[in-house]
Amino acid sequence: MKDNKLETISNLFEGKEIRSIWDVQKQEYYFSVVDVIGALTDSNIPKRYWTDLKRKLTEESSQLYEDIVQLKMKSR
Repeated sequence: MKDNKLETISNLFEGKEIRSIWDVQKQEYYFSVVDVIGALTDSNIPKRYWTDLKRKLTEESSQLYEDIVQLKMKSR
């Protein structure tokens, strides 16, 4: 059985790199939310954008926040 594999996808958002991991057992991809936010918003600091968004969702008592967790993903 192969290990989970870190990949970089650059054809989804006009050449901006999105880190992803393929989970062999679950047969699912996991994408870096921070990378996607950076590609969609052109934010200089996408991690801060994500942190601010999570804080706002918490303040609004959004149930969505409870389902979103930050996973460790290797850097480029």
